[in-house]
Amino acid sequence: MRFDVQELNGAETVVEVNVTDVVIGGWTGRDQAAVQHHIDELAEIGVPAPSKTPLFYRVAAELLTQSPYIQTVGNDGSGEVEAVLVGTSSGTLVAVGSDHTDRKAEAWSVALSKQLCCKPISSQAWRLQEVLAVWDNIRLQSAQEQDGATVDYQDGTLSACRRPEEMIKLFTGAEDLPEGTVLFLGTIPVIGQIRGGDAFAMRLFDPAHDRSIGHAYRVEPLPVIS
Repeated sequence: MRFDVQELNGAETVVEVNVTDVVIGGWTGRDQAAVQHHIDELAEIGVPAPSKTPLFYRVAAELLTQSPYIQTVGNDGSGEVEAVLVGTSSGTLVAVGSDHTDRKAEAWSVALSKQLCCKPISSQAWRLQEVLAVWDNIRLQSAQEQDGATVDYQDGTLSACRRPEEMIKLFTGAEDLPEGTVLFLGTIPVIGQIRGGDAFAMRLFDPAHDRSIGHAYRVEPLPVIS
């Protein structure tokens, strides 16, 4: 997979990585009240509470995609914006991704629901070491297209989620993310209710350096045949 890394000096560097492991961090909020809020909003659509927090769900590496299109079985899925760490031979990168999830399947198996959908990720990235000092102020934002109209879906800062250093340590037991490992760091609450759309746009905005990375994709629901 290829990433176009935005360097702080304005240059762009191409980094390629052979992705071998994709990990979805769940229930990763720092504020336990906010975590409980997310658990409660998912409970409203039938999703069982987690056994502990945070959790790390493994999904197939081939689900990771930089395509502007994904296909899903039925239209019960929805995306959610997340900061994503990518372990490479030149250090850890930060991209923006969507943990697109089948909400109907999520009601009886969170792990399976995540495996059922592609995981879109940006081709743009930053170097983790260059944004650690301003990490908490980076904004996560997403919007959806619904019936031809674009509506805001999520908006918040990374201060709501656990720090990347902590997430790496919790998952690997070490200080560094292994080359080829992609780690989704968790999401923030939605504006209104959890719902899907015809298209999903997401970005990370770094106000300290006035730059952003983003990705957008359309969703094609395939017929459910029994």
